Amino acid sequence: MPGFLANCLITTAMIANEKILELNENGYCVLKSHLPNDAIEACREAFWPILLAYLKNHEQQPNRGPYRHFLPMPFEPPCFVPEFFFDAEVLRIVRGAMDQRVVADQWGCDVPLRGSEYQSIHVDYRRPLFEEAAELSLPPYMLVVSFGLVPITLKHGPIEIAPGTHRMPREAAMRSLESGQSELRAVPLEIGDVLIRHPWTLHRGTPNLKDTPRAMTTVRYVRRWYADASREVNGIPNAVWESLTPEQKEVMRFPITK
Repeated sequence: MPGFLANCLITTAMIANEKILELNENGYCVLKSHLPNDAIEACREAFWPILLAYLKNHEQQPNRGPYRHFLPMPFEPPCFVPEFFFDAEVLRIVRGAMDQRVVADQWGCDVPLRGSEYQSIHVDYRRPLFEEAAELSLPPYMLVVSFGLVPITLKHGPIEIAPGTHRMPREAAMRSLESGQSELRAVPLEIGDVLIRHPWTLHRGTPNLKDTPRAMTTVRYVRRWYADASREVNGIPNAVWESLTPEQKEVMRFPITK
């Protein structure tokens, strides 16, 4: 048994290292069939009435382009479960790409509806760390981890990503796309798949051609010294906060509510 466990640990570490290399090279990687389906289904069932009520009240005020909405995710179970934030393999990859003291500071949901269009090609969190050296090449200090609450097929508005463009100056990356040297690749996701990506890799949202809202949730992880207020977030209810272990609390940077 000890030998079996050692081999499992070695295999897990090798997979994580391969994903870190893929993330560094392409700007993203996907863990297939990784999160438990029952946890995602429970999250969707609880969140769907909240989402539909939000869309009813904000139908005419999309905040991410035509027929595109972002809203912060709640921290009440089953919308929040530890597996979504503290998965060992996800954290192994995120920490391996940044450092051991990363924290999660955003928990939200992006929802394109039928009628949404191709977004312009862009990066997330566009403000440079050093404005006087905007094109300075830096190690990653934030990563985003996403999974769908519904299957995200090619007709359901998957994200398209241009691999490797996070390693280029912004203008050079755009020229590379325009010249055909780089290309956008659609990233469909099945239930349980996890997308980990560098937010400075060029990407865009695509149209949702189906009637079901395409709900994709995202957790942002950052190095502990980094902070911004770029997204609205909900607070963690005190009862949920107290249910976390000390190690889990160390990973969370969200307001606590009574």
